[in-house]
Amino acid sequence: MIVQILLFFYGLIAMFVLMSIERNRKEKRANSDYLTLAGWGVMSMSASLALSLLGAAALLLVGIPATAA
Repeated sequence: MIVQILLFFYGLIAMFVLMSIERNRKEKRANSDYLTLAGWGVMSMSASLALSLLGAAALLLVGIPATAA
C-alpha cells in the first residue's frame, strides 16, 4: 500500500515539474531555482529506481532471488 502512495506522489511531483517547465518555456520565462531543484530531484529518483530495477533483473537472470530477507 505504501508503494502505491509513494508512486502516486512521485508522479504528481514529476508532472508538476514537467508542466511548469513547459509553461515557462512557452512563455519564455526563466525557471525558478526551486523548480530546477525539484527537477533534479525527480531525475535523481528516476535514475536510482532504474538502476535498482536493472540490478534486480540482473540478479534474477543469474538465479539469485532479489527479495529482502
